[in-house]
Amino acid sequence: MSSYIIEGGKRLEGTVKISGSKNSSLPIIAATILNAGKTTLYNVPNIQDTQMMFKILETIGAKVEKKNGKIKIDTSKIEKFEIPEDLMHKMRSSVILAGALIGKYKQAIFSYPGGCDIGARPIDLHLKNFERLGIQVNQNHGSIECSAEKITGEKIDLDFPSVGATENIILASVLAERNNNNNKCSKRT
Repeated sequence: MSSYIIEGGKRLEGTVKISGSKNSSLPIIAATILNAGKTTLYNVPNIQDTQMMFKILETIGAKVEKKNGKIKIDTSKIEKFEIPEDLMHKMRSSVILAGALIGKYKQAIFSYPGGCDIGARPIDLHLKNFERLGIQVNQNHGSIECSAEKITGEKIDLDFPSVGATENIILASVLAERNNNNNKCSKRT
């Protein structure tokens, strides 16, 4: 077994370059779909998960250019709405691309995500709340097909806290039509 021996009394010096957060970068990358145009991102960590997101985007028709610490993503030519099963199984966070595809194009086909060392983590909160937004969810032998004629904003309280479900619901609803029945605002003077 290896060990570290730390001898005190010496000043630490140097610089460390801090990259962006993976957990922030992944939903931002997914959100580029909603733009349906060109987006430039900076300080995206160069790790397996972000590279996988770029690969999925390219598979569905986006162009991704990495140069000088910048990531340029052009989602204006997305023409596929199915996230390949083999790529979905490599990374848990790939499921948030579904919310962005549904939000922009009102359709997405995907499988259950994989790639989580923690173990099985269901996406039932994602799917249940997609339905609350007016999205039809059909599950068939591991494939999930989502479609909607229109997506309507809704007040949603999750059964229990879930960052991933929250991100996915926001991505699916950001371009939704307003639900006048549930959007009551109180006016302060």
